Amino acid sequence: MGRVAVVTGGTRGIGHDISVALMEAGYKVAANFHGNVEAAKKFQKETNIPVYKFDVGDYDACKESVEKITHDLGPIDILINNAGITRDGTLHRMDFEQWDAVIQTNLSSCFNMSRCVIETMREHGFGRIINIGSINGQAGQYGQVNYAAAKSGIHGFTKALSLEGAGKGITVNAIAPGYVDTEMVRAVPQEVLNKIIAMIPVGRLGTARDIARAVLFLAADDADFITGSTLSVNGGQHRY
Repeated sequence: MGRVAVVTGGTRGIGHDISVALMEAGYKVAANFHGNVEAAKKFQKETNIPVYKFDVGDYDACKESVEKITHDLGPIDILINNAGITRDGTLHRMDFEQWDAVIQTNLSSCFNMSRCVIETMREHGFGRIINIGSINGQAGQYGQVNYAAAKSGIHGFTKALSLEGAGKGITVNAIAPGYVDTEMVRAVPQEVLNKIIAMIPVGRLGTARDIARAVLFLAADDADFITGSTLSVNGGQHRY
């Protein structure tokens, strides 16, 4: 019986490839989404991976959905906290709603989902929690105080929770992607994108599959001596 993995924000972008890679590796996958119903329907039709609509920034919604996933697929062994949004703007023009939306979706979601699965993982003596951070959480980025704060918080959350899980067979790690070829990055003006690529030593944007391969590595049963770590997958663009 395959292990059960949940991927938040799992139907689009990096999450899409993480979900598919886990399925192809033999895991039973549940993919979360919140806003884009049409994309989720298309994803489910193409992959046969079950999808679950709920807001990861809402603790009660997470608790209810984790219970449903557990009923449908079995106890959750692997959690990928991938869901994230941007609401960019310089601080002097940023309103509280922009700040709060990013903190709730990108950071509070890690607490919400981890809290909902941690007790079962402790009971079973096994768990893998993998949090998707960002190079901009390590180095900061102009116009992204909300996003950088949330992603930086993920890195601290990872280190602290790893200490709690270490004696219970639960590893907690983070992945910090660099610039990845997603819808968000492709929306950047071409001249800006060219400058970004010029700063990446390997000479290209990352792919969602690059991140998915890192997730598979950390999710494996025999990755049990790696915890509290942040794996930077950024093509050599170490700006921190």
